Amino acid sequence: MKLWGGRFEKTTDALVEDFHSSISFDQRLYKQDIEGSIAHARMLGKIGVLEPEEADTIIQALGEILADIRAGKVEFEIGAEDIHMNVEKILTERVGAVGKKLHTARSRNDQVALDLRLFLREETDRTQELLAALIHTLLKAAEDHLETWMPGYTHLQKAQPITLAHHLMAYVQMFLRDLERLKDGRKRLNMSPLGSGALAGTTFHLDREMVAKELGFDGITLNSLDGVSDRDFALEFMAAASIAMMHLSRLCEELVLWSSGEFQFVIMDDGYATGSSIMPQKKNPDVAELVRGKTGRVYGDLMALLTVMKGLPLAYNKDMQEDKERVFDAVDTLQKSLLVVEGMLRTMRVNKDVMAQGAKGGFTNATDLADYLAKKGVPFREAHEIIGRIVLHCSKRGLGLEEMTLTEYRGFSPVFADDLFAEIKIEQCVRARKVVGGPAPEVVAQVIAQSREKLNALLE
Repeated sequence: MKLWGGRFEKTTDALVEDFHSSISFDQRLYKQDIEGSIAHARMLGKIGVLEPEEADTIIQALGEILADIRAGKVEFEIGAEDIHMNVEKILTERVGAVGKKLHTARSRNDQVALDLRLFLREETDRTQELLAALIHTLLKAAEDHLETWMPGYTHLQKAQPITLAHHLMAYVQMFLRDLERLKDGRKRLNMSPLGSGALAGTTFHLDREMVAKELGFDGITLNSLDGVSDRDFALEFMAAASIAMMHLSRLCEELVLWSSGEFQFVIMDDGYATGSSIMPQKKNPDVAELVRGKTGRVYGDLMALLTVMKGLPLAYNKDMQEDKERVFDAVDTLQKSLLVVEGMLRTMRVNKDVMAQGAKGGFTNATDLADYLAKKGVPFREAHEIIGRIVLHCSKRGLGLEEMTLTEYRGFSPVFADDLFAEIKIEQCVRARKVVGGPAPEVVAQVIAQSREKLNALLE
């Protein structure tokens, strides 16, 4: 008989039972469910709802059930519907009638809200650790490539010379923001809903603060309707996960381009690439491509839960059972993606000479030449037009800006002098950009140090 079956005259249809059951996926919450039940039992013992020996019996049995589940000794039942009812059923089988007292002053509605918060708190912490590891790898690579010159792009066209360090540090800023989002969301996540009951609390004088403190929460929810029906904390995590996956996808897209025969900027380690079943020469950046593809999956998880929640009246509705699979998938996908991208970055090789050669093509020093004229008093718009005509001249003759003679330059403007050639060397173009946030190696080195300090502060 179902634990809720007293009001019913017939059993659940077998098809409905399978459709209705969530144990196939929410069994993943067994640890959180048992931890919450132990704290609840201890509190019931303190306020006198349970006798001390009853509370001790339940707590001991729950600890044993937890150990048995971890050891693979427990087989869950679809008929018991979910992890909450399965644990309670196993508990009652082991300790008898006293086990039926555990659910006093508690509903599955506030129980599942508690379990999901406990789960996401752990996974938020784990995700922050993985993000930190990726950021450390990027910082190390940036330190190693402070003077690895490369072209910067807009519209995927060569624009201005920068360094690989500067490029990688752009992603450090993105991932630091991801870390901040997770840390900030954890504050709102870390509130205990237990005690909200089904929707209207309980007539028992619970010590909600005791349970919250034992479970490591910062406080308790202050409205029982909201306590059981809120999934903002899950949506916040999934939104942060979606943004982080977008950052990973952008990085992976660049690695796909950079590892192509047309770019040849980087070479993927064999451990992070695959081959072709028909073309023996192929070495494909499949890891980067798959992360790029999985980004859409996490977006889908977020949109699915947003759609589930958008039309729900207060308080709990069965629709909300759909939250867990989406949350689990977003957590797993993001964490696995962070792991493989960190390894891929750590093991890839950089073709510094190819990058440097690429920085010299495409007139990437044209802006510096316009700045040269502006510094000598030529209005920038006029300087821009002069350099545009020079670029057109060079394009028609297959020349680079550094290959023109001074005489040719002076044919476009008498302001040009011998010192122009030093100004348009690629290395000088980068070194001269010392504005805060710019690509000059000394500036990037400072930003690396500042970013490391920020990372350490976020992890405190």
